[in-house]
Amino acid sequence: MVDVRVLESYEARVLANVAPGVFDQPVDARWCEEFFADARHHLAVALDGDQVVGMASGVHYVHPDKPPELWINEVGVAPTHEGRGIGKRLLAALLARGAARGCEEAWVLTSRTNPAAQRMYQGAGGVETGEQPVMFTFRLGEPAAAGDVAGGAARAAEA
Repeated sequence: MVDVRVLESYEARVLANVAPGVFDQPVDARWCEEFFADARHHLAVALDGDQVVGMASGVHYVHPDKPPELWINEVGVAPTHEGRGIGKRLLAALLARGAARGCEEAWVLTSRTNPAAQRMYQGAGGVETGEQPVMFTFRLGEPAAAGDVAGGAARAAEA
């Protein structure tokens, strides 16, 4: 049986045994330590014995003009364990953690080209907003191109 729970800050060692396909990259000890050192970071895991076969990560945050919210960063399930409802269970655990921390709403973005994720979020009670968000990324710390504010910010920080 697969057990789903949210890890506590002292349980980073659980991530020493992760099935392929759960995370996008191998777990990095320095990022793992930083993640768990921040009480606003949350990681639900699905354990098949002592192996992590799924995860859902999120961050609860506050803003000067809004009540606390939970941003769901990503949900990943090992290909060997897909189609068993593990993603929904992970999401439920993460949402419960957010509610326990006072979050009034949770949100996640997914791609229109990922119908499996859309079904999971809808099946877990998520409501599509109908908005068509546009995502921009900024490569921080790289040389700036003409008009590149992010590169300029990196240079300013170095000064």
